[in-house]
Amino acid sequence: MNRRFRSSADSHAPIVLWIVALCALPEVVFTLLETPLFDLPDVRRAALLAFAFWPPLLSGGWQTLWPGQSVSMFVTYAFLHVGFLHLLFNMLVLVQLGRECVGRLGEWGFSVLYLLSAIGGAAGFLLLPSSSGPMVGASGAIFGLFGAVQYWDWQRRRATGASLGPFWKVMFGLVLMNVLLLLLVGSYLAWQAHLGGYIAGFLVARLVTPTLGHRARGFH
Repeated sequence: MNRRFRSSADSHAPIVLWIVALCALPEVVFTLLETPLFDLPDVRRAALLAFAFWPPLLSGGWQTLWPGQSVSMFVTYAFLHVGFLHLLFNMLVLVQLGRECVGRLGEWGFSVLYLLSAIGGAAGFLLLPSSSGPMVGASGAIFGLFGAVQYWDWQRRRATGASLGPFWKVMFGLVLMNVLLLLLVGSYLAWQAHLGGYIAGFLVARLVTPTLGHRARGFH
């Protein structure tokens, strides 16, 4: 990332922190309400019912709890997590990747990328074989950031004639990470959302930054 991109990332990084805050706030509230002081575990369950991604809502098997739920859940699921470790891992990766994405796209462009990647993650979870259980977590959107960063790496290497070896190594690493996580946690891993988010992010980057020096000025 060159100096111009890095300085832009530094100046627009607050958008990444806002997303971190929006993801952290529900988890903090749920955790506090689950302590003996309040003993209200049903609040988390109610939030999952209302805002997690539920495939049966789109197959006619279930009824929505409120108008628009079957559409809004394509985004709202990405702001819920199943615990602090889940949240922490996702937010650390978000901050790391978010800086480069903001540097290339600006804060509005980053917001669009993040939103479309979340939707792509939900679409992947819906279209590929999955359970009827809920899906939550920011990893679909975060894999969209991986996809965008991967596209820009491929773009730079093609433009400069550099080897594509490192690009394929990172790709292999992402696949291997998902395979290992699938072996460790089984059906708890929404690999379909990771794939859908990655493809969405890669395509968005290809669309809005078609050339090496393009920074999607229309998003600023």
